[in-house]
Amino acid sequence: MQIIVIPHRLAKARTIAVSTRHVAVSSALGLLLLAGLTVALYWATIRFVAEWHTPFIQKVVLSAQRSENEVAREAVRENLNAMAVKLGEMQAQLTQLDAVGARISILANLKPQEYRFAQAPGLGGAVPSLVPQRGLTLAEFSQKLAEVAQRMESRTDALGVLESQMLEQAVRKKFMPTMPPVNAPFKSSGFGHRVDPFTGLWTMHEGVDFQAAVGTPVLAAADGVVLFAGFHPQYGYMVDIDHGNDLVSRYAHNSKLLVKEGDVVKRGRKIAESGSTGRSTGPHLHFEVRIKGVAQNPTKFLVGPNTSPPVARAGGRVRVVAQAK
Repeated sequence: MQIIVIPHRLAKARTIAVSTRHVAVSSALGLLLLAGLTVALYWATIRFVAEWHTPFIQKVVLSAQRSENEVAREAVRENLNAMAVKLGEMQAQLTQLDAVGARISILANLKPQEYRFAQAPGLGGAVPSLVPQRGLTLAEFSQKLAEVAQRMESRTDALGVLESQMLEQAVRKKFMPTMPPVNAPFKSSGFGHRVDPFTGLWTMHEGVDFQAAVGTPVLAAADGVVLFAGFHPQYGYMVDIDHGNDLVSRYAHNSKLLVKEGDVVKRGRKIAESGSTGRSTGPHLHFEVRIKGVAQNPTKFLVGPNTSPPVARAGGRVRVVAQAK
């Protein structure tokens, strides 16, 4: 490219040769100069806008600040909404923990004043003077909140498992014949070998005899279903109760039966009245516990604060049978 310059004072024209390289370098310098001027103008505008008091520039700056503040407020609002949702979940978990804790305290026979689930534990302590203190950042607070929520969820699961186990034990206990079947002061004959009162031979006594007057209420030792209720040649008027898991309790020598086969009975229900029917020498209640048809020592089930040690008679002498542990 050639540029011809003709000065008005000179009669002779001048020719300037411009290459493509010169054009490119000039354009680059021009762009750099324009960018530098733009940055300088922006910096001057931000730096001295308060001194210039130019309405237009102030409006532009205020608009930019409002936009930035709105973005920041929106971010804070979103974080607060997320934390509010997490807080609601934690409150629901606390309510669930209180309910589970109350049920467990009932299963464990805890007194209300011994363990209060709804009351926050007391905290305290002096402010450390040597350790610098600072507030939690939003990220730290969110992390702590998530950790607490995770621990609460873990505790809820653990308490749920514990409640299930305790409930299962309570249900099993209801079906275990642990309640004394009659309110008697002592047992006239215990479980084990003894001299038969009719034959005088050394024989096995498969139950426990409670000394009880005729008409004394006989109670179910546990929940169950009446398996048999009728007369037996040796046991007299007898009641068998099935407690499940091949566990059966027997109440014999009664004078009157108050249940029939198939009845569902609860622990402590009156099922008969004691007597001296069948193979008996006098008024008493013969009580047995059998597992898969095999006689067990009822004392192992009945040992408790209101249960006296069984007494066995051998050869006219009275001996106290040690209670099973």
